[in-house]
Amino acid sequence: MAEQKNINIRNRRATFDYEILEEFVAGVVLVGTEIKSIRAGKASLTDSFCYFDRGELWIRGVNIAEYVWGTCNNHVPRRDRKLLLTHRELTKLERASQDRGLTIVGLRLFLNDRGLAKIVIGLARGRKSYDKREYLKENDAKREMDKAMKHFKR
Repeated sequence: MAEQKNINIRNRRATFDYEILEEFVAGVVLVGTEIKSIRAGKASLTDSFCYFDRGELWIRGVNIAEYVWGTCNNHVPRRDRKLLLTHRELTKLERASQDRGLTIVGLRLFLNDRGLAKIVIGLARGRKSYDKREYLKENDAKREMDKAMKHFKR
């Protein structure tokens, strides 16, 4: 079997715009050439969010680019995709998403050991602009401390 490179596509904007309260790992229902595009790293989670339709969880806004060698069998890049979770997780998320101010966003897309595409979704609360400034200050302080510790260890 060919060696598989590590695919880890992140939605960095989500951690900036939202405070992540809880994370879940979900399977993704893919069709046709989508998995080949993901293996090539041609996917984006920017502006992705989840919604419920008839008790099923769907993700919208995930862009999986068309596969280069896909010909007429290619997939639609920005279609809604069904997410696979346990019944307990689905009911918990559905109840939580009905609360005011909470949403479900896509955080990370990766391939597991068996080569299956998984997506990490997060139950999130939106940040205000002053919260975003505070988040940036915390990250800068953490980066400076790490830099100082690395320099100190030499």
